[in-house]
Amino acid sequence: MELCSIASGSSGNCICVGTAGSHLLVDAGISGRRVETGLNSVGLKTAEMKAILVTHEHIDHIAGLGVIARRYGIPIYGTQGTLDAVLATKSVGKIEESLLHPIVPGQEFPIGGMTVHPIAISHDAADPVAYMVQDGCHKIGVITDLGTYDDDLVRQLQKIDLLLLEANHDVRMLQTGRYPYPLKQRILGERGHLSNVLSGQLLGSLLHDQFKAVVLGHLSKENNYAELAYETVRLEVTMGENPYKGDDFPIYVAKREEPSQMICA
Repeated sequence: MELCSIASGSSGNCICVGTAGSHLLVDAGISGRRVETGLNSVGLKTAEMKAILVTHEHIDHIAGLGVIARRYGIPIYGTQGTLDAVLATKSVGKIEESLLHPIVPGQEFPIGGMTVHPIAISHDAADPVAYMVQDGCHKIGVITDLGTYDDDLVRQLQKIDLLLLEANHDVRMLQTGRYPYPLKQRILGERGHLSNVLSGQLLGSLLHDQFKAVVLGHLSKENNYAELAYETVRLEVTMGENPYKGDDFPIYVAKREEPSQMICA
């Protein structure tokens, strides 16, 4: 299986995952043109996508959803709460009801020869989920926009091979930055976003001998930067209660405006 970050950050998110012959998008929070350009950079086209999996209705995850759905007729999957919230977002525009497919957290469903497992997460949205996608051999996870995690989430993500994981902010940068106090509290809260430190700690609980790589994503433009996220997560893994070191596997950092390379499990 393989993963490419088309865009990942507080200003827009779109991730492509799949197998050699079948791909899907997780979120479409950037323009249709940027999605197409990003997919073209790894030899793919938007029209080839089997589905769009929507994590939640915040605009940095759905900004291009309506345009892409109308242009290409791509099926859209999300929880009922998320789909209702998407349809209520005027900027998304009209989406044909036949393209909408409600899902339930914890209930797997097939797409294009893959199995998709939606996982309930803690975030300030209607009914948000993360996604794990697998074929017969490998598992890929796209886990962002969670303020906290628990043993159940860790259990569901065991034996994952390739992971795009949120490392949204550095706590000190956020606390001393220019954001208003209520926004700081929202981001730091249990329905906010995962810090670099918590990202490293979660990653440490998921490592195993066959783990391939992690891509750090959804970095804040104001309260983080790539080198800090990388070094913090690497240090947390090395210092954590696990037998692995931060240099034992590749750690990539997804860019806000540019697609990544295709990373294979």
